Amino acid sequence: MDSDRDQRDAEDVEAPGLRSDTGRAIGFSDAVFAIIITLLVLDLRTPEVPPGGLLHALLTRWPVYLAYVTSYLYVAVNWLNHKGTFHRIRCTDRGLHWANLGVLFSVALLPFVTAVVSQAVEAGDRFDEGVAVALYGLVGVVLSAAWLWLYHYLSRHGDLLQRHVTPRFFAVERLRALLGIMAYAAAGLVGWLVSVPAALVVLLLLPLFYGLSSNGFYDLRRRLRHR
Repeated sequence: MDSDRDQRDAEDVEAPGLRSDTGRAIGFSDAVFAIIITLLVLDLRTPEVPPGGLLHALLTRWPVYLAYVTSYLYVAVNWLNHKGTFHRIRCTDRGLHWANLGVLFSVALLPFVTAVVSQAVEAGDRFDEGVAVALYGLVGVVLSAAWLWLYHYLSRHGDLLQRHVTPRFFAVERLRALLGIMAYAAAGLVGWLVSVPAALVVLLLLPLFYGLSSNGFYDLRRRLRHR
């Protein structure tokens, strides 16, 4: 343990210009998440209807509300994952910054794809609905792949982690990212080939799973044991 600590301190001294604390990365990331949440709300517009038609107009826009709830949960879960991840990071380097930017790039696609899904389902064309849901699944795949990149980088650079965290933690967390790649790909294919409603249910349930496991598989197992 002492040798690992000495090695980390030596590496920090050798490359002082290449490493920094996590403050700027966390602050920038939180700002990006806040902007993304705000952009999601912009699709919730007040319907323009004649007197007496408000209730019907609100009910017919249910796809917009479902897409908003799904994506809001997804963004919230990604923020929780990000918070739990950087809680275990001691310092950052250039490679970690790029991996983090990859995650933020992917999350920033959610307002666009959310609007595409809500408009397609609201219009009611089966082909467009399939395309929109498949696109949402593709964004989920890209986002999961970005987390896989981040987890893999941290599993290979234990010197960036807090002293009580081992690289094995993030090596295991890669399984969550791989599961996300497969699950979102499956949801997109189901929406494209089989059933749009079934795919929407899967897309809604996936953020719930990742919310429960946002602090890692270990925390998920602990939660299940105490139920």
